[in-house]
Amino acid sequence: MTALPITTTGLGKRFGRTWALRDCTFEVPEHSLCALVGGNGAGKTTLLRMLAGLSRPTTGELEVAGRRPADDPAFLADVGFLAQEIPLYRRWTAEDHLAFGAHLNPRWDGAATRDRLRRVNIPLERRIEALSGGMRAQVALALALGKRPRVLLLDEPVAALDPLARRDFLGTLTAAVADEDLTVLLSSHLLADLERVCDHLVLLSAGHLHLCADIEEIVAAHKVLTAPARETAALERDHHVIHVDRTPRQVSVLARMGIGPIEDGWHVEDVGLEEIVLAYLGRTESREVASR
Repeated sequence: MTALPITTTGLGKRFGRTWALRDCTFEVPEHSLCALVGGNGAGKTTLLRMLAGLSRPTTGELEVAGRRPADDPAFLADVGFLAQEIPLYRRWTAEDHLAFGAHLNPRWDGAATRDRLRRVNIPLERRIEALSGGMRAQVALALALGKRPRVLLLDEPVAALDPLARRDFLGTLTAAVADEDLTVLLSSHLLADLERVCDHLVLLSAGHLHLCADIEEIVAAHKVLTAPARETAALERDHHVIHVDRTPRQVSVLARMGIGPIEDGWHVEDVGLEEIVLAYLGRTESREVASR
């Protein structure tokens, strides 16, 4: 049986007395393009760095591509990591980077890497410092894919890109997932882009895991219920209420639906991923403020 691309159990990371991530248990299915979502300080970069083997956990266990993260050739061959700052040598050309990638990676696919860059019109002979931000991101992604990893970890790779460059970057990424033996964990704040290209979601807030599931299942499980002003206690007994808005005349509830009935008088509507994510994040922030 093939190991799952990413598994964590009770994973935690503490810096001094502060927990950046705590009791994080989840799995990412094979061949998925998984969104990693959370506000600033949620623990996304901390999690990615532990998965990439750049930081050791304080508690818990994790496996990536069937191995514990470590600085050894077998693990490094199977796992790619692209940091937010897109680390490239500015005075090198794209061709220089391809040659370096071939030297470092035993499974290097130079032909496919050049083909990817040519398809998005990257001049291989031009220095990195002379390329646009979108072009640099495409070079970094092509290098990460060129090593043919089983798992690719991406930390906010499109944060600084304009909409067209983001579209091209995500198009390259989705094509790679479709065509290769690849699983991707992609951190981003851009929920509309993630909903368009991703099939799985990991949601972190304040260092804790709140959701990990197929995106279609998450969206199907959550509903917005509205009714003339009333108490929500009966609804909360059978369903997991995430957020409540009240006016003198109306109450609106976003809930993860359970198996119990819905009492008469509630109007039920579908809800999008962005509204679901924002409700979870807002709920956590409200609890933090209340606890101070």
